[in-house]
Amino acid sequence: MISISEIKTTAPETPLSNMEKRVYETLDSLEIPYERVENDVVETMEECVEVDRALGAEIRKSVFLTNKKKTEFYLLVLPAAKPFDAEEFMDQIGCTKPSFATGEQMIKLLGVAPGTAGVMSLMNDEDGRVELMIDREVANDEWFACNACDNRSHLKIKTRDLLRKLLPHITIGRL
Repeated sequence: MISISEIKTTAPETPLSNMEKRVYETLDSLEIPYERVENDVVETMEECVEVDRALGAEIRKSVFLTNKKKTEFYLLVLPAAKPFDAEEFMDQIGCTKPSFATGEQMIKLLGVAPGTAGVMSLMNDEDGRVELMIDREVANDEWFACNACDNRSHLKIKTRDLLRKLLPHITIGRL
């Protein structure tokens, strides 16, 4: 059993990292309401189930992928229990031989370590090298829950705020 704080609706007074601080500053500046918890380190989707219950929303799985030539990068966001289907991914976007990107590539492009990549880490992709792909089931859900670029901090926001406010803000100037 992991330790989980009570739900909070304001940024942490002492952020775990500069990146976590940036996440909450961005949400606050865009007036996106959120609920957040602090928790023991979680490294698997199975461990996130307790965080899911605390927040009342499922933490989404993020998969960091690259093409065969390692020239294109994708952040695929899926429901926690949905497996990554390479054939379906190839068919939908035309990527040949998708594979998991390396930890070094993740750090270079998203500025976070393996296990912490997610939508919020796109704030570090200033050159727009990573294409975000969100599963339809995730996009159609009322809530979006993820880590705050640290697997000891999780939050939930309305999915419509993610799609209409946060993502347009993150991607301005990248396209």
